[in-house]
Amino acid sequence: MTRSSAALGKDLIGLEPLSRRQIRMILDTAEPFKEISERRIKKVPMLRGKTIVNLFFEASTRTRISFEFAEKRLSADTVNIGAVGSSVSKGETLVDTARNLEAMRIDMVVIRHWSPGAASFLAARIPSNVINAGDGAHEHPTQGLLDILTLRDHFSRLEGLKVCIVGDVLHSRVARSNIFGLVTLGAKVAVCGPRTLMPAGIEELGVRVFGRVEAAIEWADALNVLRLQLERMQDGFVPSLREYNRVFGITRERLEWAPRDLLILHPGPINRGVEIDSDVADGPHSVILQQVTNGVAIRMAVLYLLAGGAPDLAEAAKSGKGVRG
Repeated sequence: MTRSSAALGKDLIGLEPLSRRQIRMILDTAEPFKEISERRIKKVPMLRGKTIVNLFFEASTRTRISFEFAEKRLSADTVNIGAVGSSVSKGETLVDTARNLEAMRIDMVVIRHWSPGAASFLAARIPSNVINAGDGAHEHPTQGLLDILTLRDHFSRLEGLKVCIVGDVLHSRVARSNIFGLVTLGAKVAVCGPRTLMPAGIEELGVRVFGRVEAAIEWADALNVLRLQLERMQDGFVPSLREYNRVFGITRERLEWAPRDLLILHPGPINRGVEIDSDVADGPHSVILQQVTNGVAIRMAVLYLLAGGAPDLAEAAKSGKGVRG
């Protein structure tokens, strides 16, 4: 294991166990990858000869495509496997799937799974690197990292920054990764939403809790707005979508009362007119599309570091050198 992979670990399962230095290393490594994505030829040979399997047991568009772009821009060979149409639908277990993949001599697995802990379970059973692309309501570390990178791009600092996560915190793996990463980096973090959508003991994660979105807007420098995950809900979490928008929706009228210009983030997909109105999502303070762009750079950085790439990437990125097969 090389110096960078040893510094980051074999796998990226979540942000909770990472140190401030490790998170900063990923953010700093992502910076030169932004420039690669702006080139006419958006490809470098850093992972040439590596084989990466994208193993998605849940439906995904943005995350899966973002990982695919990252892998291909690093010149890796990629294989996409979904639960539907695979042997999983015939009863094959996760371990059986992983061991069959290992027999094909793969190098990395990017996994999304509905069960919390699935990525960790897999990582403990195969020697290949494992990257968690979202496991149940546990963590989504690369989404947390790209959100943090977007905040750093805009504010040039994270220490002392006030970030409020608004919405369905109970079902959100994105919220947990944001909380773990931001708190570790010294930001002040709050959550806001209906009590029915707040995990019990959320304060123990070092966050402040707001019951009114107006109070959160008055306090915060940035809002990370979460969608209502209706597919994970049963009746009773909110009276109606219209009522949720009336009480907790991020609207232009509410933002006009803010004492400062607020940065607006959203991990997507957006429920327009529910958790956020279109004139806010598409407005001048929104960095939602910048999050998407940063997502490719973050995932390139994680893939590169786990493959053994040097943290000091700037010169390698310019020259097109790096990790190869």
